[in-house]
Amino acid sequence: MSFSESASNPDWNLESYHFDLPPDLIAQHPTPLRDHSRMMVLPRDNFNIDHFCFYQIVDLLPDNVALVINNTRVLPARLIGHRVTGGGIEALLVKERSTGEWETKVKRAKRIKRGERLSFCSDHIHALAVERLDDGGWLMKFEDSENLLEKLQQYAESPLPPYITRAQEVEASRIQDNERYQTCYAKKLGAIAAPTAGFHFTPEILNRLKQKGVPIIEITLHVGLGTFAAIRNQDIRRHQIHSEYFEVSPDNLKLLHLARKEKRRLIAVGTTSVRVLETLAKTESGTSGWTDIYIYPPYEFQWVQGLLTNFHLPGSTLILLVAAFYGRENLLQAYRTAVEDKYRFYSYGDCMLIL
Repeated sequence: MSFSESASNPDWNLESYHFDLPPDLIAQHPTPLRDHSRMMVLPRDNFNIDHFCFYQIVDLLPDNVALVINNTRVLPARLIGHRVTGGGIEALLVKERSTGEWETKVKRAKRIKRGERLSFCSDHIHALAVERLDDGGWLMKFEDSENLLEKLQQYAESPLPPYITRAQEVEASRIQDNERYQTCYAKKLGAIAAPTAGFHFTPEILNRLKQKGVPIIEITLHVGLGTFAAIRNQDIRRHQIHSEYFEVSPDNLKLLHLARKEKRRLIAVGTTSVRVLETLAKTESGTSGWTDIYIYPPYEFQWVQGLLTNFHLPGSTLILLVAAFYGRENLLQAYRTAVEDKYRFYSYGDCMLIL
């Protein structure tokens, strides 16, 4: 089908996923308390909209559910530094090729020369520029590679999304971001961006859910830079989505199958959990690998029966996924309501629970 033919279906037209968002509703800081964010609740059967605080989720979730959370941990991958000439640079670690050797995205990199020694994080971290990559980035070889991860966690910064525009160099903000741009259950280091729907949970909330009898099942999906990649084609079906690494332990896979056998509704915490669950539903084999599953309307969900998610960017693959679950027109109406009620948007913002 050509684009001119598909344009008659608004679900496949990128313009159909745009909405007006006042810039002041883009959250620049997390809420003082994780579980005090606002939560919009959207039942799929009647499309009514209700408003709660997140800590009320314990009472709002039905008894016959299981919660699926992504335990990936964000690598402090943003490095502020300088060249030997004194010129400022900024590097983002993207992919580790071998121990201490990383593909990076670098700002102000035009004058960097092959073999040049670069300094980062107030001279606590050093690297050699090995070669310029096809995408304009650099392959860097870091010194003291055995201790690099420890140094990153001590001195580097969390790679906040581009729509958080406040200064990140203030030490108090750096420390807060390294804690709060992370879920309370983050374990497995490897993400470039956080699974932000999980930000609202606290250990106390999770314990109360367990006491209620709600299974908490962990999966891992390491969120990559592609989560911020813009859709360039007006026909959304032509978009090539990014691949992300996932894994599910044999024990947690057994818990997923048990929950389904018990006819529990699987509630995915975040779009990343959705991607893993729907990948597992399609393959039914293997507990690790790379997924490039691309979910947009119409889509028949196999495993996911509920979704907790933040409010996403217009025209992003994330909003397409949520629209596939809740319906595009219903979702846009919910977003308009969120704007009117001054919900906070994006990574550090509020959330919605679709049941």
